[in-house]
Amino acid sequence: MFYIYILYSPSSDKYYIGYTEDLTKRLFMHNNPINNKYTSKHLPWLMKKSFEVGNDKTLALKLERKIKSMKSRNFIEKLLNPDQGNKLFQDLIKKIISAC
Repeated sequence: MFYIYILYSPSSDKYYIGYTEDLTKRLFMHNNPINNKYTSKHLPWLMKKSFEVGNDKTLALKLERKIKSMKSRNFIEKLLNPDQGNKLFQDLIKKIISAC
């Protein structure tokens, strides 16, 4: 099962979007970096939300890229909103699948 996840860094007031099969392991890796990548500069990271994508790694990657390409904090915060986030995410999945 693949997931899209949203992390938040309170020290930098930044969000990070990613995809993974193992949410716990991925959060640990972001907070305990082996090398000097983007997330190592904004520790600590908190898991704000995750969305199940299913077993399609390609779809998970496309969703991650689409959300990142929007470069929109407003959109990320809408995804985090309990009232509209899940619907917004499902609409995004439909849009990506129909574009294929």
